Amino acid sequence: MTTLLLTHPACLEHDTGYGHPERPDRLRAVNKALAAPAFNALARKKAPRADLAAIERIHPKAYVEMVKSEIPEQNHNWLDPDTVVSSGSWEAALRATGAVLHAVDQVAEGKAKNAFCAIRPPGHHAEPSKAMGFCLFNSAAVAAMHARAAHGAKRVAVVDFDVHHGNGTQAAFWEDKDAFYGSTHQMPLFPGTGALDETGVGNIFNAPLSPGDDGEKFRAAYAERVLPGLDAFAPELLIVSAGFDAHLMDPLAQIRVLEPDFAWVTEKLMDVAEKHCGGKLVSTLEGGYDLDALADSTAIHVKTLMGA
Repeated sequence: MTTLLLTHPACLEHDTGYGHPERPDRLRAVNKALAAPAFNALARKKAPRADLAAIERIHPKAYVEMVKSEIPEQNHNWLDPDTVVSSGSWEAALRATGAVLHAVDQVAEGKAKNAFCAIRPPGHHAEPSKAMGFCLFNSAAVAAMHARAAHGAKRVAVVDFDVHHGNGTQAAFWEDKDAFYGSTHQMPLFPGTGALDETGVGNIFNAPLSPGDDGEKFRAAYAERVLPGLDAFAPELLIVSAGFDAHLMDPLAQIRVLEPDFAWVTEKLMDVAEKHCGGKLVSTLEGGYDLDALADSTAIHVKTLMGA
């Protein structure tokens, strides 16, 4: 078995407008990096469309219909001051979530050892009934509930190293003791959630970082809080919200993580997955807004997954 890479050209057609940081060039940079000869061993598939019933395990039907109704025939529409949609956004969102759902299927069925989804729009800020922070559907949370419904994985986990807290995933899992959410993120920073005392029903493990913190502090947050919590939870499937905007060069935050730190946390998460669920791990792209840093960080993350 090898690492599976899922993406789709439709994800490039989600047009957020001039000057928006969550832009198609992000995915182009990732695709270019993963086209290098070092990644020839990847199994590559085009993402299918997500089934709406799967999305509705997290997002109420009325919310899903609202998002669809807001898609313009031309130009742009704003769901909030940050979250922009265009004519291609509905298809992009279905393919983005569909990628993570299909990755879960392939990994859960033993057809791939792990997977990375190179997709946009991202998802971890989308709350069950609210689009925000560039996100429409919370692909990671939707995929976790799919793992439970379709593959009998009772205990599902999402670990999120995006520099912004995944308020949407936390909200979706808040009262579900069999759904783990662990996150490192900068505080203070958008969206303002993610304090240490936000613990849900003992299933939420936030490890906030301060502006200027470096890779050593990043690693310590995992070693001292997130990883012990995840190990004790003993997931039956692990989903990673892989945002690379904690990188030193990223323009939207002030954390100073570098590529070796992303490789380190990937290895540690793979170790937990190997111990508890036969290595079943699905990673999906969230943030990362400096194109070079995003490309290099994604490359080392995927290379680490391939080395399993």
